[in-house]
Amino acid sequence: MWTETDNSLRRTFRFKDFQAAFSFMTDVAEEAEYQDHHPWWANEYNTVEFRLRTHDAGNTVTARDHKLAESIDKLAAEYGGQVVAN
Repeated sequence: MWTETDNSLRRTFRFKDFQAAFSFMTDVAEEAEYQDHHPWWANEYNTVEFRLRTHDAGNTVTARDHKLAESIDKLAAEYGGQVVAN
């Protein structure tokens, strides 16, 4: 499950290496463009952290964030991403 704190959905994934993490981020970027909903994220080596919220709705969590979160989870599974406790 994604954690909802500070008006955002949060989740962190760890991958086997930087290349897997970067490939995952590339696919997330493509999906975000498709959904026209762009995440805040940070990357360090094999770890990718997300914070999702809808700016147009006053920086709160909306159905758009949950939809993107589901897509991110599917992509993470394809790349062997493991959820890191926040």
